[in-house]
Amino acid sequence: MKTSRSEAARSSRRPLAVVPDRDCPLCSRLVAFREANRTREPSWHNAPVAPFGDLEARLLIVGLAPGMQGANRTGRPFTGDYAGDLLYSTLLEYGFARGTYQARPDDGLQLVDCRIANAVHCVPPQNKPLPVEINTCRQFLVANLASMPNLRAIVALGRIAHDSVLKPLNLKGSQAPFGHGAVHQAGRFKLYDSYHCSRYNTNTGVLTPDMFRSVFAKVKAGLD
Repeated sequence: MKTSRSEAARSSRRPLAVVPDRDCPLCSRLVAFREANRTREPSWHNAPVAPFGDLEARLLIVGLAPGMQGANRTGRPFTGDYAGDLLYSTLLEYGFARGTYQARPDDGLQLVDCRIANAVHCVPPQNKPLPVEINTCRQFLVANLASMPNLRAIVALGRIAHDSVLKPLNLKGSQAPFGHGAVHQAGRFKLYDSYHCSRYNTNTGVLTPDMFRSVFAKVKAGLD
């Protein structure tokens, strides 16, 4: 059956999905890992993790990928592992969340003027996505950016998140080099860089809670 010109036009205007389907087939290595995890832990989420928070928010936080014991298990970004402990306590402190974080998706925690997404939506082996997987999944990050009409600030947690955000913002790495605490202007957006709030970074002293809080203090001041 032929598609009319008007139908084709409507189709071309449909917004891109902001999260992959549960059985997204785009990255064969991640699909195989997902299936193995579903067999081993059938009660876990074991699927692409949807962003958390309101599309009307002015702040978007971009992480790397779901953690095996965290979001891949619980189905909510940064929920169930140490990275979430530091992230959500900081968001609560600066008014970007309300409620009590209890490391589970039904704890009632709500984000305030804030949304959280990942550069890669499926958990990768050893928490290390391949460049091709990052590039393939970027379409969903682009869709999130395009779907947030009030977006003004983006926090990139780590270099991979930073690099993944640069392309949709039409920035080159030389224009916006990654550095903890750095702030880059991209049209109406400000991109704030932070080391990732992983246990490895905090245990080794690469990132301290005060260093992490300083990033969100800048974000808060910039939005006020």
